[in-house]
Amino acid sequence: MIELKPGGPKFALGGTYSTPGAIEALTPAEMQTFLSRHHRGDWGDLDEEDKEANDQSLIDGSRLLSAYHSAKGIKVWIITEADRSATTVLLPSEY
Repeated sequence: MIELKPGGPKFALGGTYSTPGAIEALTPAEMQTFLSRHHRGDWGDLDEEDKEANDQSLIDGSRLLSAYHSAKGIKVWIITEADRSATTVLLPSEY
């Protein structure tokens, strides 16, 4: 297991992927910023219950979900699989 530094990445992203909708909706800078925030455990625009579920997922190895809004107000999700093999940036409608 990788030891992660405080304030740094909280888990392995695995391979990173983006859906066509996410690529169209986000600027490259937004994509990188949102991936970085997700990787550090900043779950974005989730309610407290979902943020707490993610914090528990860091312990038990469940799937992780973050939500962010682009500068144009478009909602995107970032999902890291439970086995940490892949992280995908997508629009909710593409789920």
